[in-house]
Amino acid sequence: MFAAENRRALWNVLHKSGWTSWWGGNVMTDRAPSAGLPLALLASDREQSTRWIVSLLESGGYAVLRERTGQHALERARATQPDVVIVDADLPGIGGVEFCRVLRSDARISGSTPIYLVQEQPSREQRLAALRAGAWECIVPPHDADEILLKLNAYVQAKLDADRARAEGLLDPGTGLYNRQGLARRARELGSQAFREHDALSCVVLALDLTPDQASGAKEESATPTIVRCVHALRSSARLSDVIGRLSPTEFAVLAPGTDASGARRMAERLAKQVQATASPAPLTTTPDAAGRIAAPLGVRAGYEAVANVGYAPIQPVELLVRASAALRTGKVEGTGWIRRFDDSTDPRSA
Repeated sequence: MFAAENRRALWNVLHKSGWTSWWGGNVMTDRAPSAGLPLALLASDREQSTRWIVSLLESGGYAVLRERTGQHALERARATQPDVVIVDADLPGIGGVEFCRVLRSDARISGSTPIYLVQEQPSREQRLAALRAGAWECIVPPHDADEILLKLNAYVQAKLDADRARAEGLLDPGTGLYNRQGLARRARELGSQAFREHDALSCVVLALDLTPDQASGAKEESATPTIVRCVHALRSSARLSDVIGRLSPTEFAVLAPGTDASGARRMAERLAKQVQATASPAPLTTTPDAAGRIAAPLGVRAGYEAVANVGYAPIQPVELLVRASAALRTGKVEGTGWIRRFDDSTDPRSA
């Protein structure tokens, strides 16, 4: 055991360094542990079973803060604005899923902050519940440390980029996604890269067919619960290299580098399926509620356009956004009709 004077000396060192949360777990400080390092907040009281996460983060160059209860973790997140949050599903005080929901609905926490939920052998329903609540990823056994760290690094880099974009007015305030101006800039950047590498580039636009209740409050600068769940679904199912943005209150665009037309179609199908599974009311039922309403699956439509080789294609990258959006209404119908590819012969602008 430490002598009293040694404990006080150690406490002063830890406090000045911003690491007092490790000592007892209940004392709060607004200071990040180390300047210049991305900050990870770990919300868990299980030190033994989460020690590997701490080691992984620290070896990856992250400063790590731990809180052992849901309330203290929320206070810490609001005070320090972490770059990533990792929460135990069995977090004391507030369960992990509810913690995700509260954190995601807090306007003080950036919507681009990735949230990981640590679960032990969850069912499919539990994983979907976590995604609906705002988790980006679920860490489940067996743990692939390399994959976890690679994904986390990509998410955090995207979050830091989003922070800079927000400062420049390139993000949609309601969702934290790129707005039209931000999407246009990113399209030019991706187009320049694809041009140099003679690579493919595509764009998929998803439109939500909302009921009047779901659409209530869906405005340019706001997000309803349905919209929020849709955003989480897009983020969790899109690739790390994809760029996601909001074109209108109910339309979202995904720019996909290295993706040709067949890949864009598959991506549209995958994203739509995930949005429907995550953003639809849960649980779906045929029993009317107190107001006589029946929860229905969320309707999703998709339009897309792709260029196989931007180096040779006579199209500006921003035009991909315009064409994919136009395809929603005038594109060539494929399959059952909910997905359309841009067709120049039916584009009113070509008339």
